[in-house]
Amino acid sequence: MQHIDIIRLSEKQKQQLITLKRKTGIENWNVLCRWALCKSLADPTIPPKEDIPSDSNVEMSWRTFSGEHSEIYLSICKTAFKSQKVENDFLKFLKCHISRGISLLLKEDKFMN
Repeated sequence: MQHIDIIRLSEKQKQQLITLKRKTGIENWNVLCRWALCKSLADPTIPPKEDIPSDSNVEMSWRTFSGEHSEIYLSICKTAFKSQKVENDFLKFLKCHISRGISLLLKEDKFMN
């Protein structure tokens, strides 16, 4: 399993996060991305497989993304990665979950009112 140094988001994800930042008042990309990851991992279905470009200027280190609970997030993600057995690339797996999670958060009424 590859080591994750940097997570780069797509322009589409960036625009979605801007909407979430405006609706929630949360200013930090990493907090919203952690929420998105957790939201997606809580869904027992496998996220759609997609090639997500790294075409925005939003990027964060794994340490910034995961915060003070880095080991916990890494363990949860590795467990999900092994159990879902869909993707061979750990970074792509994470990006698909973050992408789906962002979409799920955008659909929640409490964020869109």
